[in-house]
Amino acid sequence: MVLDAGTVNPSDISWERLNRVGEVTVYESTPPERVIERIGDAPIIVCTRTRIRREVFEQCPGLKYVGLFATGYNIIDTAAAKEHGVVVCNVPGYSTEAVAQFVFALLLEICHHVPAYDSLVRTGRWEEAPGRYASALPLMELKDKTMGIIGMGDIGYRTAQIAAAFGMRVLGTRRHPDPRMETDSIRFTDLDTLLRESDVISLHCPLFPETRNLIDKAAIAKMKDGAILINTARGPILNERDVADALNSGKLWGAGVDVLSNEPPREDNPLLHTKNCIVTPHIAWAPEETRRRLVRMVAENMEAFLSGCPIHVVNP
Repeated sequence: MVLDAGTVNPSDISWERLNRVGEVTVYESTPPERVIERIGDAPIIVCTRTRIRREVFEQCPGLKYVGLFATGYNIIDTAAAKEHGVVVCNVPGYSTEAVAQFVFALLLEICHHVPAYDSLVRTGRWEEAPGRYASALPLMELKDKTMGIIGMGDIGYRTAQIAAAFGMRVLGTRRHPDPRMETDSIRFTDLDTLLRESDVISLHCPLFPETRNLIDKAAIAKMKDGAILINTARGPILNERDVADALNSGKLWGAGVDVLSNEPPREDNPLLHTKNCIVTPHIAWAPEETRRRLVRMVAENMEAFLSGCPIHVVNP
């Protein structure tokens, strides 16, 4: 039972790989009030943004497996799943290249304002004062800047490697630092040092209680004046009001966020009404190649579960 297929597959890729595992029922989306009804006695469900709360496990006793079209699993009550003997599996690593690439799509736009300069040329304003427009919007080189990466997992480490290729120094945090990741350009440090020394901070940590509102007024106060913030992890890691205030005051030079506390956002989300903030609709993971890989890996997770040897279990 696929509860929210429209997020992963807007009819441009095949479900054939899932169909080889078993009989599949696909819903483009499922409103919260219909989750239990639609699951019914299905033994296996897959979702990406549909919340699976405790009451689902209590009222769907036939459910044995929850698969995620995602790496993050904060939408699932994993404790309740374990209590009811339900295995929950995520898909690590499927979007590493896509998300790391998107970090730099956001960062390079903040550094170079490409659409704004394109508009300047197309509207004829370049011709009005050719010399002046080289500095009409501030530009920034990345070489010799410091990038701080909060959460040096697969995506964070790939982002670090790309940053190093730009000539940046990289500081990273990780729950269990791996010395094999360190190079002349990449090293681990503590969070306070990272906040204090980074010109660019990119978030790649999962959303847990201890990371909710991790970047708030107190954390921002420790950052360099004019730092840049990138979030492709989870929206609630930012205190959005505090980030908006820092952007409007100039404490932060710019921000690029692909994730928000509510998706789609409410009209009063402060990041939608602040300066120097790029907001995209949670698409870093969504290239076609990436989604094809995701569907294949979800099917492989199911096959492993059905064979009695589940992989990528997040509630062991």
